Amino acid sequence: MEKLTLTSRDETIALGEKIGRELAAGDVLVLDGDLGAGKTTFTKGLAKGLDIPDLIKSPTFTIIREYQDGRLPLYHMDAYRLENGGAEDLGLEEYFDSNGVSVVEWAEFVEDELPDDFLAIHFKRTDDDNTRVLEFEPHGDHFRKLVQDVVA
Repeated sequence: MEKLTLTSRDETIALGEKIGRELAAGDVLVLDGDLGAGKTTFTKGLAKGLDIPDLIKSPTFTIIREYQDGRLPLYHMDAYRLENGGAEDLGLEEYFDSNGVSVVEWAEFVEDELPDDFLAIHFKRTDDDNTRVLEFEPHGDHFRKLVQDVVA
């Protein structure tokens, strides 16, 4: 598993932007980490890499936020509120099989709905408030290559 240490919010956004430039329709990213670990900050960079001009907000209360105005649509999902079920009713596979990019936070609550190929990024906080360690867990050749090209 590739690891990367980021020491600022700007580095987190820059990495998201770099990865966003490499994404294709139907790509799924799974982000996990504690509250405040940088998942939404990373997604802001990802949106920038997809040429999405909109302000990216956490989808905690809406479950799914859609951004249509970029190179590819972005579907930002927060599955935390699906802890007790309901994922199968959302039609997540329609998002995953779409012409956009899906970013799923708290994906452990929708694990059964995930496609075979996806990129999991684990955000870990450190003792330094500004530093995060990201671990990349690619599933499928496409994401192994992406991690190799962008992270390694």
